[in-house]
Amino acid sequence: MEHTFIETGGLRLHVVQAGPVDGPLVILLHGFPEFWYGWRHQIDDLADAGFRVWVPDQRGYNLSDKPTDIGSYAIDTLAADVIGLIEAAGRQKAILVGHDWGAAVAWWTAVVYPERIERLVVMNVPHPVVMKKFARRDLGQMLRSWYIGFFQLPWLPEQILRFDNWHFLERTLRSSSRTGTFTGEEIQQYKAAWSQPGAAKAMINWYRASLQRPMSRRPTIHVTVPTLLIWGCQDRFLKREMAQLSIDLCTNGRVEFLENATHWVQHEEANRVNELIKTG
Repeated sequence: MEHTFIETGGLRLHVVQAGPVDGPLVILLHGFPEFWYGWRHQIDDLADAGFRVWVPDQRGYNLSDKPTDIGSYAIDTLAADVIGLIEAAGRQKAILVGHDWGAAVAWWTAVVYPERIERLVVMNVPHPVVMKKFARRDLGQMLRSWYIGFFQLPWLPEQILRFDNWHFLERTLRSSSRTGTFTGEEIQQYKAAWSQPGAAKAMINWYRASLQRPMSRRPTIHVTVPTLLIWGCQDRFLKREMAQLSIDLCTNGRVEFLENATHWVQHEEANRVNELIKTG
């Protein structure tokens, strides 16, 4: 693996790269509260299979630049970052893979820039339009998404995240995953990323922007690129019912349910997820 910095969208993104330079480009987008390290079980396997793998710390995370204003984390801007990475790689298209917030960005990139996406693999996050409807109208999902409202408050969420050596985030990772998914050593890697100057505020600003800077209106919200949605069914944050509704918005899509996996599906079912990424 090679650690590099890529200039795009007026900022620098830290990007881990691996695999043959002439292999098919696959970009892996992490979610909250992870960073490139969240794909540690995928990078080498995909590189060994011949893919050119790019794994950014998305803006606001770990070693990437961290704009302080909320508007810098609008989903249209986040999607433009992905296109900037594809351009920087000298490619016309990429296979785009995302989990959690990275999946939301991947979905929206495929809606706005379908000509730049070879195929789409998303994990445990629905199409943004489906998420928006459920978060507003479905009581069960509203209860599961309580933290989105809490994160709209100024300064307090950052303090809660930092309190007691990142106890809230560590507890969230451990309690919402299968036992042993995140080791103590791995948690220390996460804490180092969370402790980067400005990271706590920037990570939460993604949630603030989701309500304060909503996605732009598009002629269509349908996804026309080949799409695979991988869904760990023991997800305590997001309801399973949103998966098929998301695929219904795809011209060529399917969902793969992993019954025993939680929200952290690429960690818990790494071998299966890796095969699905490679084959679609």
